Amino acid sequence: MPPPLERMPMRMGGNWRKRWRYVGAYDERFMLCAAAVEIGPGRETFWALWDREERALRERTRHVIPLLAGPEVSFGPSSVSVRSRAVEIDLELGDGQAIECACPAGEGAYTWTRKLAGGSARGSVRVGSREVQFRGRAVDDRSAGYHARRTSWLWSAGVGEASDGRPVAWNLVSGINDPPTSSERAIWVDGSPAEPGPVTFDGLDSIAFQDGAVLTFEPEAARAHSEGVPHLFGSDYEAPFGTFAGSVEGIELARGSGVMERHDALW
Repeated sequence: MPPPLERMPMRMGGNWRKRWRYVGAYDERFMLCAAAVEIGPGRETFWALWDREERALRERTRHVIPLLAGPEVSFGPSSVSVRSRAVEIDLELGDGQAIECACPAGEGAYTWTRKLAGGSARGSVRVGSREVQFRGRAVDDRSAGYHARRTSWLWSAGVGEASDGRPVAWNLVSGINDPPTSSERAIWVDGSPAEPGPVTFDGLDSIAFQDGAVLTFEPEAARAHSEGVPHLFGSDYEAPFGTFAGSVEGIELARGSGVMERHDALW
């Protein structure tokens, strides 16, 4: 894997380079996400804000044309900002122990990802003229690679608290970066990550672990997006915000918040 990742060529193994950063953050009032995506020469940003008190979902996906307009979503090393007409978000992200993996992606190509879940997220959310302080926890996904032309996956990331009071967070996946070992799967307990074995998704309803534990999901805000040109490119996904119950690898949850995602990409 040629370091640094910023020097990755635009194409490898017959596939375009894909790079993205995604941050999801959750507190008592809001569930939100923001992302910046590159697919070859293309650029896209998206953000979503679920207001649990008002039961209102605000979101926007935007294709970015360099030099014509700045992005609505921007990242610093440990921060994320959203600037839209109706919504402004400014969060500082706390540090923690991340996991990192690289996986083969066809002949001579690879994918890479770095995940950190459970770190703090502090800042503000402005909706219209109202500004609300945000005090929660986050998941931070930085990925790059030469994923197959057609890629489909199921994914979940979230934060919560075990029944004994310990903080818990997770990143679970099937269909991408998911070999039996050295995968991107991780469960953080008290800030320390460990890799579970392969997991089984029952759609976007639940996730089963090899030890018999099951994590169930109750959606609160139904996020979905579909676009593309047949046989050329496309993205079709569901990614609802919601709450979790059950257990992760034998650790019973008292509460949990996060996201489930089904994504089919032609890229």
